[in-house]
Amino acid sequence: MRVDKFLKLSRLIKRRTVAKDVSEQGRVWLNGREAKPSTHVKIGDELQIQFGQKLVKVRVEQLPESPRKDQADSMYTLIEETRIPQA
Repeated sequence: MRVDKFLKLSRLIKRRTVAKDVSEQGRVWLNGREAKPSTHVKIGDELQIQFGQKLVKVRVEQLPESPRKDQADSMYTLIEETRIPQA
């Protein structure tokens, strides 16, 4: 599954176009490497997403093709959430 689609289906980001833009801006990393929107995600991968002054790290747990709204939070496990100090 593509990174932008995973971010949308897991509801980490609400819209796929926004997920695509965030990835293109270099604010998404997959297993420590910068991820483009078309980068494929596998179960067990670690994603790191920068939301403004917040950095969120999650582990991919499931990749259902069309999850229901209540299944979205079971697609990933939150590993870490940190604030980025302003420079």
